[in-house]
Amino acid sequence: MQTHLFGRLPDGTAVHAYSLRDPGGLNATIIQYGARLAALEVPVAAGARNVTLGFETLEPYLTDGAHLGAIAGRYANRIAGGRFVLDGREHRLSVNNGGNTLHGGADGFAARVWQAEPEGETLLLRLVSPDGDQGFPGRLTAEVRYRLQGGDLVIDYSATTDAPTVVNLTNHAYFNLAGAGTVLDHAIEIAADRFLPVDQALIPTGELQPVAGTPFDLRRLTRIGARIGADDPQLHLGGGFDHCFVLADAPHPAPQPAARVEAEGIVMEVLTTEPAVQFYSGNFLSGQPFAWRTGLCLETQHYPDSPNRPSFPSTVLRPGGTYWSRTIYRFAKR
Repeated sequence: MQTHLFGRLPDGTAVHAYSLRDPGGLNATIIQYGARLAALEVPVAAGARNVTLGFETLEPYLTDGAHLGAIAGRYANRIAGGRFVLDGREHRLSVNNGGNTLHGGADGFAARVWQAEPEGETLLLRLVSPDGDQGFPGRLTAEVRYRLQGGDLVIDYSATTDAPTVVNLTNHAYFNLAGAGTVLDHAIEIAADRFLPVDQALIPTGELQPVAGTPFDLRRLTRIGARIGADDPQLHLGGGFDHCFVLADAPHPAPQPAARVEAEGIVMEVLTTEPAVQFYSGNFLSGQPFAWRTGLCLETQHYPDSPNRPSFPSTVLRPGGTYWSRTIYRFAKR
């Protein structure tokens, strides 16, 4: 593992980058700011190809609203109305998405400098979120571990708390297996027979809708561009795919196949212990250097707005318990 100074925040705080290298040719760069995956190089016939969207310097990340490569938290995805009730007490959160809370609020985990501790070939990043942070209760200690192993990028998430709270962590990497252009020619498969329809604010309605007979039936490899423009109300609401897919027979104690993407000679498989994956087709990317639909996200997680939906799998974490999940991004040549 190698490290170097990546940049400094306006207050002078140093942000370092850590490079992980696998003998098989997979290389990852992680920065302390947001515990972000800043680059991921995959071996190809011509050498190596970076398959994630990211910046080469710190400054653009400071104003990045797309959460490029970041750990989203304390609660990934959306919480309706920026509020929830836990044990009879209402908690009001930071709102940053049309009156809702997205990815932890206006000052979520993506905008924090995480403490980094190399552990052999594993990089541990730790963040202590104080009680009341963005309105969330409890002092939460979150840890994320990155490691490369035989063509796999393995991400382990864990958290503990000193008071009842909710937690839902994910990585918000944008993938483009071609290394350039849009992702419309990527083929995708998602192991889900249901998805969560949303309202105009992209908040789940509470229904678990079968994918059969809809553009969301991605149980077989399907070119993204062949479905994304379908005349479907849900695609209109999201401007494309921006929906949570319910994985079959999940969650699991060990990672199970969630998704597969193929493009330009690279196959990426996503395996996870989480019960769902948010497929986002980069519909709100704009400008340079990352234009509309030039990256896709497969964010393994619990369902959005679970704190307000008793019928959804619980995201409550209590003192003495440990939140834990594992996601694997597996790469191979096609």
